[in-house]
Amino acid sequence: MSTSTSVRIVDSADVSSEAVIGDGSSIWHLAQVREGVRMGQNCIVGRGAYIGTGVEMGDNCKVQNYALVYEPAKLADGVFIGPAVVLTNDTYPRAINADGTLKSAHDWEPVGVTIERGAAIGARATCVAPVTIGAWATVAAGAVVVKDVPAYALVAGVPARRIGWVGESGVPLAPGDTDGIWVCPTTGDRYIETNGILTKEAA
Repeated sequence: MSTSTSVRIVDSADVSSEAVIGDGSSIWHLAQVREGVRMGQNCIVGRGAYIGTGVEMGDNCKVQNYALVYEPAKLADGVFIGPAVVLTNDTYPRAINADGTLKSAHDWEPVGVTIERGAAIGARATCVAPVTIGAWATVAAGAVVVKDVPAYALVAGVPARRIGWVGESGVPLAPGDTDGIWVCPTTGDRYIETNGILTKEAA
């Protein structure tokens, strides 16, 4: 395991010697971090969370208690994973093959969930691989995501559908003074909607 003295790993956590943990990161009680994980700086992995083999995490990520991040998930910088979230990795899950034999790791190909910078996944949401959650998007608690989520989208429900837009502060955007303009009530930042895609207006 590649760590520094600034990394905090409590005694009850199970962290592979083949994981790379960035400076300032904390791994809490009963969490498991598997082989080949590459975790950036200042990450937090909560109680009972699972980080699967080879998962990649950027800097400043938070994985809350009992979340399950299955390989080969990729989390960019600043991603928030809420309590009991599941990022799946098996499109056609079966315990056994068609001939009745127990499936092994060689009998299926894992696929991952990709979460881009600053996005947040609410408590008990499930992201069904392979999907990509766009930068700064928010997935509401309990949602089931089965298709890609655009940047800045707020999605909710089963299956998840876009119900609004959010800014980089995480607060829902308000309509601006003209069609296609959205404004963050917290920061005043303006966003432009074009054909279902939101972009931040240049300062």
